[in-house]
Amino acid sequence: MALFHKKNFGDNFIWGVSTSAPQTEGTLVNDGRSDSIWDVFSRQKKTILDGSLPHIATNFRENYKADIDLVKEIGFDSFRFSISWSRIFPDSSKYPNLNGIAYYDELIDYLLSKNIQPWITLYHWDLPQYLEDKGGWTNRDTYEHFCDYVQTIVKLFGNKVSNFIVLNEPLVFTGAGYFLGIHAPGKRGLSTFLPALHHTALAQSQGCLAAKSENSMIKVGTTHSYTLFEAYKNNEKDQKAFERADLLINHLFPRLSLGLDYPLKELPFLKGVEKFVQSNDSNKIIANFDFWGIQVYTRQIVKHNYFIPYLRASIVDATKRGNTNAMGWETYPQCLSEAIYAFNSYANCPDLYITENGTALHDKLVNGKIIDDERIQYIHDHLFQLLKANKKTEKVKGYFVWSLTDNFEWAHGYRPRFGLVYVDYHTQKRYKKKSAIWMADFLQT
Repeated sequence: MALFHKKNFGDNFIWGVSTSAPQTEGTLVNDGRSDSIWDVFSRQKKTILDGSLPHIATNFRENYKADIDLVKEIGFDSFRFSISWSRIFPDSSKYPNLNGIAYYDELIDYLLSKNIQPWITLYHWDLPQYLEDKGGWTNRDTYEHFCDYVQTIVKLFGNKVSNFIVLNEPLVFTGAGYFLGIHAPGKRGLSTFLPALHHTALAQSQGCLAAKSENSMIKVGTTHSYTLFEAYKNNEKDQKAFERADLLINHLFPRLSLGLDYPLKELPFLKGVEKFVQSNDSNKIIANFDFWGIQVYTRQIVKHNYFIPYLRASIVDATKRGNTNAMGWETYPQCLSEAIYAFNSYANCPDLYITENGTALHDKLVNGKIIDDERIQYIHDHLFQLLKANKKTEKVKGYFVWSLTDNFEWAHGYRPRFGLVYVDYHTQKRYKKKSAIWMADFLQT
């Protein structure tokens, strides 16, 4: 199929696969871990579409060796996973949980024994519930607790792990969790969104500083989601709606880390954030990242909508355009190259990695096989766009597929399947999909 090969990306290009703790680990092993906000949120009625819970997920906590063996079989050289904050600090004391530390230490050692580089995400949306009980990200103290946690993790594992990602998609977890209420912890409105926004911006930058202060040899980055927005019609109202959505969702957190102020003129509803800004915060928000991760999935068409507060914008239903996946997202490979161009346009843009890219399908296990040609085409076409953009920018240093296995897909539960590896949730048995076999062939070229 491919008109290009792995070698076209260069000998030093990183090939990885991504996962996260709350979506895979499960809580069956009683190692002292306490609840995260996703444990509590999912127990509430009508929060998860299929009524499921993440307490088993893919039971990666017990199955990690077999899953890492699959990473090796497919041919990836890097594995991105997150640390469960509440597994390391299950309560508000400053004493870490030795059982949790031992687990991650063993996981890292097993990866290294397979010649797979571990990439640690320090926060992938699973705030400890005991911190949420005190306000979560609306409480300024949370970012300071986060910095203490970051220093602990880097002190423990920085001698074995070279790459750390501070936050996973900060605009997404603040927007979905503290404004729309559709993700944990389920809060709504500007009154919770604005303080969460600012304190997360502080966590992004000060988390980087905390990691570097503990170990100056490591590389520290953070990840940003990117959705390619386009205006529905070529008129002023739709164009302005697109610009507001693009600025808020794609560019707010990268801008802040580069020292660009909150865009209050373009997004006046953010003006209320000023009451949460303390002296010298404008300097504290700046971060000297070694790299940015970009997480790219889809395109969305935006039109003006007077009835939508603040943004005055709404999304046109992608299913009407066809070519959508199990999440209702349009498959539009050019979104990846456009993301690279957009981030590369910043004067001080660091190295880039595509830390998530993949598609959700309604995969079916038939006679022990999963034929997911649509996923193969998706990955192929997005890699083509990456190669095209890299010829112009030479900016992207690696690509991570989302994800290794099917998993708990947040508020959607277990129905959408993103994995290269199929999980039978009744037996926890794994099956490599056709896409995993294709990927293995590609990585061997």
